[in-house]
Amino acid sequence: MRVRRALGVYAQGLSTDMPFIAARKRRLVKDFADYRIDGIEKFPLYTGAARFRSPTELAVGDEFLLEAASFIVATGSRLQESALPGLVQTGYIDSDALLDLEEVPESVVVLGGGYTACELGQFLARMGSKSTILIRSAHLLTEADDDIGSALTEYFREEGIEVVTGTTLLSAERRGAMKVVRYQVGGEEREAAASEIFFAHGRVPDVDGLDLEKAGVDYGSLSGITVDETLRTSSPNIFAVGDVTGEYMLVHVAIYQGEVAARNACLHGNETAEYGLVSAGTIFTDPQVAVVGMREKELKREGVAYVRGRYDFSDHGKAQCLAKTKGFVKMMADPNDGRILGAAIIGPQGSELIHEVIVAMNYRATVDQFMRIPHLHPTLAEIWTYPAELCAAQLGKKRPGDEQLELATSVS
Repeated sequence: MRVRRALGVYAQGLSTDMPFIAARKRRLVKDFADYRIDGIEKFPLYTGAARFRSPTELAVGDEFLLEAASFIVATGSRLQESALPGLVQTGYIDSDALLDLEEVPESVVVLGGGYTACELGQFLARMGSKSTILIRSAHLLTEADDDIGSALTEYFREEGIEVVTGTTLLSAERRGAMKVVRYQVGGEEREAAASEIFFAHGRVPDVDGLDLEKAGVDYGSLSGITVDETLRTSSPNIFAVGDVTGEYMLVHVAIYQGEVAARNACLHGNETAEYGLVSAGTIFTDPQVAVVGMREKELKREGVAYVRGRYDFSDHGKAQCLAKTKGFVKMMADPNDGRILGAAIIGPQGSELIHEVIVAMNYRATVDQFMRIPHLHPTLAEIWTYPAELCAAQLGKKRPGDEQLELATSVS
């Protein structure tokens, strides 16, 4: 049977080669890792388990004792362990194991609704698994604005992924070839059975075995190493960067923190890390999600007045041509001077499209300035001019009858 897709293209007999996909992934990762290792090996490199002896001494394995005026801890993160009764005995896969799968499970129960669960849960579904996602919150991506998370939840359901919200997980057990998760919704006990369970409750800072107490470094086993705005720990000559600090578990943030910490450690400086734009992030689902600056829920929570413009991809010409009409963009601005406070996108190529707003915000652009930037037509990027225009209009006189114009404030 032939299936006609939105663009009038017929396709049949499609299949996937998971061993090939897994091997390609390993090759790409190895190439990047080897390149980085080659760069590191230009300098003295000591291998082995590291642990502090004092604020100025670090033992590496059983062979080396290093002394230095300053240290930078960048041990990253590890997968969070599950506290769900019976899950370990039942067996499950985590994100590391999933990325090495050479056979797609027939069905999967995904525990978690964050970016890892969304990205890889959708991947499994599109590779052929019957997927069920169990989450505690009312929508996927709890940290995102409600309109973003709710939209992604609905899109997942539209493509056949079952997303069960408001759940309380009870236990897991094996029944023959199936793995069963027991949970509650509104006091009613239910079960979800599948051939595999994907545990996707995220990562925690990797602080085990470092003997940070001997160095006078404050930390939490789940929260990570405490640092100030200069990336210094409670021991002034010891710095920490990246996932081990527990705040922004993003590669580009770790790189930025590493640069700031290195300058402070080597030059005895007091440069501070600023996260306003660096904390921008993206989620590689389909459609993609990306944000920069303040989220709308943050503006409301902190009592910041703002104007907002939103524009749907379903109304955008290039998106219609590409049949990529799911999602929207929105922009928030200061109602006094028009400066862009934040922006978000759920839609095609969101991870790429967010960058022009990052650049504009880096130069403290106003929505009026942004809407005057020439954009090529027809392109996906020009969609940003519409929310900017809507915000700019609200800074003057609101046009009667324009339902897309909304003056949003944190005061109800």
